[in-house]
Amino acid sequence: MIEHAMITGSSRGLGLALAQQLCNEGTQVRGCARGTPPWMHSNYQHGELDFAQLDSIAEGVEHLLDGASKLDLLVLNAGVLGEIQALADTPLDEVKRIMDINVWANKQLLDKVFTMALQVRTVVLISSGAAVRGSKGWGTYAISKAALNMLAQLYAAEQEDTYFISVAPGLINTQMQTYLCDPKQVDEEKFPSMQRLREAHGTADMPSAAEVAKQLLVALPQVQVSIPSGGFVDLRTLT
Repeated sequence: MIEHAMITGSSRGLGLALAQQLCNEGTQVRGCARGTPPWMHSNYQHGELDFAQLDSIAEGVEHLLDGASKLDLLVLNAGVLGEIQALADTPLDEVKRIMDINVWANKQLLDKVFTMALQVRTVVLISSGAAVRGSKGWGTYAISKAALNMLAQLYAAEQEDTYFISVAPGLINTQMQTYLCDPKQVDEEKFPSMQRLREAHGTADMPSAAEVAKQLLVALPQVQVSIPSGGFVDLRTLT
């Protein structure tokens, strides 16, 4: 049983759905995000934390985990998509911003957690199929998620008592997908990968965040047995 968990990006989307699912199952959840979630629970404790502010992460994590002795599950879910555009058209400052939030903020968080002498059983890093599929327009996001996968491998080698896994959850019907599926926001002719998203929007191929959260938590024990620590898995291959 997962008794104690921490989830980043817990104010909406998959992070919120995971927090809700776990709290309803009796897990004590500590969550963090830039804003406050539109939901509270007696098993939930929230802290505001902006992953774009790297220097504030250690202090925020220490405050959020004050009094904790262990984490059965740590889900590194917070991240940003950035604009769908050609990599050559993406300013370096924007590349650095996305890498800071999607990769280096997680390093800061992990380093702090492991210096707090907590027993951490499992770390799930929310990755993406974009990490292994170089689709036009997804440049910086894809690079950041590929780096996140490697981050999991490296920490798995260093923290042998903790199980690490990078998980691509597949398409999820969230605000991000609503944005991507709007023809006014992203040109489908210029970026053909948008066609697949728009065809899936509103169908079973793009389930709700609550559905994906349930799938992930149900699949996790199987993943821990079948995939070595530091590995990568697409959740859709397990369901």
